[in-house]
Amino acid sequence: MYIKKSWITLFAMIAIVPLLAFTKLRYDNATKKAEVKQHILKSYIHGAFNELNPEAMAKGFHPEFAIFSQGSKDKLRRYPIGKWVAGVKKRKAKPDFDPEKNKWAHKFPMVDVTGNTASAKVELYKKGKLVYTDYLSLYKYDDGWRIVAKVYHKHKK
Repeated sequence: MYIKKSWITLFAMIAIVPLLAFTKLRYDNATKKAEVKQHILKSYIHGAFNELNPEAMAKGFHPEFAIFSQGSKDKLRRYPIGKWVAGVKKRKAKPDFDPEKNKWAHKFPMVDVTGNTASAKVELYKKGKLVYTDYLSLYKYDDGWRIVAKVYHKHKK
């Protein structure tokens, strides 16, 4: 009887340990996804759109970040972060800039994290209409996540 209980206990422990490990991995990944979403919200959604905050962009984007877009005849266009930040500063400095008219809603249909890499699909809405679907790539460095690249689709009006 004692041996039978010992075997049952052993088998139960063998079954539970992988389950606990799997639960921890899922929790860790959910935590990383939440970190990535928060980073994108602060640096990208508010930095580049809602608040036009170039300081948040500088902290959240890698210095070699670029927006890649499709050019004509199989060309690839590259828009570096320096030009984008300068454009954000210029728009915010205009006398007719109205922060209330510059509000963008967003959704995160997908965020995926593997180790120190992440990708996110972000939908941006203006006045309830889907305007952009963006795909962001991120790396996690010693000081945190950084957005390293963006490709996007602009939806027709």
